[in-house]
Amino acid sequence: MQDCPADLAKLRERIAEMRDLSRIQSIVHWDMHTYMPSRGAEARKEQLATLSSLIHEKLTDPALGRLIQRLEPLMNNAREDSEETAVVREVAREHQRATRIPGRLMQEATRASSDGLQAWLRARGEEDFHLFLPALERNYDVSRRTAEVINPDSHPLDVMLDRREPGFTCADVQEIFSDLKETLVPLIARISDKSGQVKDSILHQIYDPARQWDLSMEAVRALGFDLDSRGRQDRSVHPFTTAFSTDDVRITTRIRDDQFSPCFFASLHEAGHGTYEQGLPARWNRCILGSAASGGMHESQSRLWENIVGRSKEFWQFFYPRVRSYFPEQTAGAQYTDFWKAVNRVQPSLIRVEADEVTYNLHIMIRFELEQAVYDGKLELRDLPAAWNEKFEEYLGIQPEAPSEGILQDIHWSGGFGASFVIYALGNVISAQLFETAESAIPDLRERFRTGNFSALLTWMQENVHTYGKTLSPGDLVRQATGRDLSTRPYLRYIKSKTADLYDL
Repeated sequence: MQDCPADLAKLRERIAEMRDLSRIQSIVHWDMHTYMPSRGAEARKEQLATLSSLIHEKLTDPALGRLIQRLEPLMNNAREDSEETAVVREVAREHQRATRIPGRLMQEATRASSDGLQAWLRARGEEDFHLFLPALERNYDVSRRTAEVINPDSHPLDVMLDRREPGFTCADVQEIFSDLKETLVPLIARISDKSGQVKDSILHQIYDPARQWDLSMEAVRALGFDLDSRGRQDRSVHPFTTAFSTDDVRITTRIRDDQFSPCFFASLHEAGHGTYEQGLPARWNRCILGSAASGGMHESQSRLWENIVGRSKEFWQFFYPRVRSYFPEQTAGAQYTDFWKAVNRVQPSLIRVEADEVTYNLHIMIRFELEQAVYDGKLELRDLPAAWNEKFEEYLGIQPEAPSEGILQDIHWSGGFGASFVIYALGNVISAQLFETAESAIPDLRERFRTGNFSALLTWMQENVHTYGKTLSPGDLVRQATGRDLSTRPYLRYIKSKTADLYDL
């Protein structure tokens, strides 16, 4: 144990180098999705492969393994929740996983992801799934082989899910989905009988893109995402968030000139991710702990700010005057309650990122069930579009007219295939449990929203979620923040209460 301080220092130094390389890789990815000229894709693919190889070499270095081994007594003797224990635990986890993946396979995965993005963009632009199919088959093959070498005794989707959501299995997800279905499916049926009570035509007009941009920037600032010195917003085909440090966080959005919601709510969603990244302890910028606890926890923050806050009646009481000032013709004669109802209208829709809160999780279930069918050998990748359309008809009673509204709408399968959507449903469930607890701690929380005061909620999230980084597992972090195990009940209470108000149920 005498060597532990020196060994810990060496471990942290190695982590810092890998973290720097990973951040550089993120910068390259961000540029690829925002400003890179289209002909830069081929060279960028090789640059990313080189970076991935360097990170993989450092992570699989036998000297790192020996260092971890010498530090195992620290993990056994220190407090389970100590920073030192968490550092060793997380590095050991990543090292063990990486050492099972051959370097060539890692490079192959990076190249497949880069090629997949370009193939997806082209296929989406030309509305032709078959242009994407070869890249999808390649990404599926790489994802399957990677899962097999990591843990040949587990289902590939369990292996992939564990990477994104440590401690969760597909069985856990199916249990959550079963709980949600039991309430949401009959609720959707009840709402469909009263669908005419809520109109959203106000959202489907021509909205000047430049004004949409400026309005979204105002909203993002209001929620507490620092755009002045620590963050920025840009445009991309598919909105995303990335961070190069707690003081350099980038979000993106997309704009449709014939609809209000896509830009505005994408910005709120990504700002939620952004506040998490800006709220992580700065001392961990070059440490493995300086990341979100999991993908689902990250999504809890984006879904919270996008939906629980951004679609609340109190938010629109505060923010609607700003919308009217930007778009007086489009909002003429409408009150803030009209706008609030419009942005919360429950209606089966094709686009996941634009789906209402009640039907959203069905979009996730469809994708998860398709992934399961492929990995279980029950569905061929070439048959995905037909299977997609059938499930949309079964679950939502609608079918897409074009691939960009269906199988090609999401970017996720261009960079890997499997368990990439589950985190969104988990995020919904976690967000409601966190907010319910925050509201108990701050009884006038919603009233503060009416005056544009969102700082109390952001501070609560910083103190109860962000500050822990990756020191706790997602399950432990939920228990730490709320005093309870993860449950669907707060989310379902929230959904039933909101829809009852909207539709007089």
